[in-house]
Amino acid sequence: MAGQNDPISVTQALQDAKACLKTLPMMVVAGEVTGFHGPNARSGHCYFQVKDDQSVMDVIVWRGTYATCGFQLHDGLAVQLTGGFDVYPGNGRMSFVARKLEASGEGLLRQQVAALARKLSAEGLMDDARKRPIPRFCTRVAVVTSLSGKVVDDVRRTLLRRNPLVELQVVGCQVQGPEAPATIIRALGVAASVRPDAILLVRGGGSFEDLMTFNDEALARAVAACPVPVITGIGHEPDTCICDMVADRRCSTPTAAAESVAPAMDELAQVTATRQQRLARAMSRMLEQASVATESSAERAQRAIGSDLSRRRLALEALASRRCLTQPQSLVEDRLSALELTEERLHGALPRSIERRKDTTTAQATRLEAVAQRLLVPYDASLARAAASLEALSPLKVLARGYAIARDEEGHVVSDASALQVGDQLSVLLGKGTAHTQVMSVESAS
Repeated sequence: MAGQNDPISVTQALQDAKACLKTLPMMVVAGEVTGFHGPNARSGHCYFQVKDDQSVMDVIVWRGTYATCGFQLHDGLAVQLTGGFDVYPGNGRMSFVARKLEASGEGLLRQQVAALARKLSAEGLMDDARKRPIPRFCTRVAVVTSLSGKVVDDVRRTLLRRNPLVELQVVGCQVQGPEAPATIIRALGVAASVRPDAILLVRGGGSFEDLMTFNDEALARAVAACPVPVITGIGHEPDTCICDMVADRRCSTPTAAAESVAPAMDELAQVTATRQQRLARAMSRMLEQASVATESSAERAQRAIGSDLSRRRLALEALASRRCLTQPQSLVEDRLSALELTEERLHGALPRSIERRKDTTTAQATRLEAVAQRLLVPYDASLARAAASLEALSPLKVLARGYAIARDEEGHVVSDASALQVGDQLSVLLGKGTAHTQVMSVESAS
């Protein structure tokens, strides 16, 4: 082991220095970026310096750390670096190795604005399809801005110069400071209540911090939800804020915003003349087409009418040439001749028909008589037997042998003398005829 005063190699010296630096705790260093040219094209690492008013130190940010920081480094950006010192043995250069990288000051504000922009974009507030159309010629415009600045005068002069017919409504508000977003939101409501064609939300230029009012989330949502189209003209050409992104139209300056809603009078005159010429040409074409169509329709109508009249004339001539019109008495004569002919045929046909029917009837009667006789033979024998039986059982046969049937006045057969009284009237049915008698006496059977 070398003594305290024995010399050591450069490598050993750097290793000892590196070991000493390793014993230092993790620290947070704030400074301003300078000399930034990264990330390295081959490795992706970033090599730059940070400085303050008195000192400068080298910084290394590894590729993975830079990829997850959420913002881009550039000269002049204020940052906070969390890490520690290290020595590179190859050249003995000491650098601060940042393990964590955060923006501060304006950089932090820009990081917050970028995060809000991504949030609102994901919700669709920046989609072009959501933005409302703005009339090309606005007749009433409301301006929301500070009443103490020159912006109002610039907007008024621009409108008077380009189109003095535009009606201007000015609604004052704060455009800077912590209370500004709330006053602008109220001013937007007041401006929308007068029902203008568009609202100009404008202010003059300023630093990034001055324009942070227009990066407020509540104000951005109010601009997107405003019932009247909103046109922004905030700051200067390179300045872009969240309100610009959600507005229906973004202009680079307040003057440009005023010009966008008030076309110049000469431009209006040119547009009017152009439209007049286009209208005249269109009307001429329409009249020519209408004239051609009218002539064509007139020719078609004339041909159609002539054709219809010809058909009707031929039809009338055909009707007029009919015999019923030229010789109307011929109808009666034809009917009379037809009747006479029919009468002759009828007189000739009737005797023949009767003779045919007579012969047919006679033949049928002969056949029916023969058939009837054959059909009645078995019934004649049955009838004779039934007649003989009936004859044998007939009471008339009994009466013919001297018996009689006595009936009272009501027609009831009297079979018992006890049912009679002296003086009763009786009718007595004999074998031949009926005798009426009166009961003189009654003798009951013993």
